[in-house]
Parts: sequence; C-alpha cells; structure tokens
Amino acid sequence: MRPEPFIPEMTDGNECHVRDKISGLIWHRCKHRTLYADTDRSQVVYHATYLKYFELGRGTLMRDTAYSYRSIEESGCLYPVIEVGVKYYAPLYYDDAMQIHTRPAELERVRLRFDYIITSEETGAIICKGHTRHCALNQLGKPMGIEPKMIHLWEIFPS
Repeated sequence: MRPEPFIPEMTDGNECHVRDKISGLIWHRCKHRTLYADTDRSQVVYHATYLKYFELGRGTLMRDTAYSYRSIEESGCLYPVIEVGVKYYAPLYYDDAMQIHTRPAELERVRLRFDYIITSEETGAIICKGHTRHCALNQLGKPMGIEPKMIHLWEIFPS
C-alpha cells in the first residue's frame, strides 16, 4: 500500500518548519541519522525504534517552538504515551539520513495527540507515518487537565 503523497516545502525561510504542498499543513522538521544500534539482524531499523524517532521529533518540536518537556514536567504535569499507531512503507538502514516531521494534532481536555511522518532525507520517500496519544497526569498519576504550557504549544504552532 502506498502512502498519500507528502511534499514538504520551506515556509518563510524557517528551516524547522515545512508546509506539505498536498494538505497545506505545517510540520516541524528535525534531522537524524540511524545508528548501528538501531538496526536488527536483517540490517534494517528495528520497528520499535521508530517510537524513539517519534520522541526525538516531539521533544525537538517542543523545545524549538515553546517549552522543553523538562520545563513542563517541572510544572507538575506528566504526559505518558497511552496509544501509538505506525504504518511502515519503506525501511531505513544503518547511517541513513532521515527527516522527522512532527505536528501537534488533537488537543482534548486531558489527552493530546502528535502526528509524525518520517522521510528519507536523500530521496524524500515516506518511511513511515504515525501518531502518539498522551494523557495528562499529575505527580500522583491521576488524570488532570492539559496544563497551560502545553495548550500554548497548540496555540502558537503555525497553521
């Protein structure tokens, strides 16, 4: 199955943000190379490693756009992953350069979602698409409303 096209183009000279020509959505972009430790016996990136790449994209988006995760956790709120979805389209191999595209997607009272697209930096091919859903918890592990710093990220992310 082929993914829907994703054609990122620069926006206002900011290398961190790209606009998909097809959907018009803005995505935060960071770059990374696969490590040897990320591959499995078949020499491709192990399927669960993409969750680490999602975390890299999410953490970089937050740090570049508004607040670091550390700053949010210091406010007394935790955001554990409660749901993950990934569709794989092509493999990555050792030392492949990738671009991790991340965007804030849904914001509810106590849950939020980030979407991801990982592409080959060399060819632009879509490697995978996915999402993570998170629940806001206080320090005691009880659900709480999304805290203001996280809401701010949704408010200021380019549309």
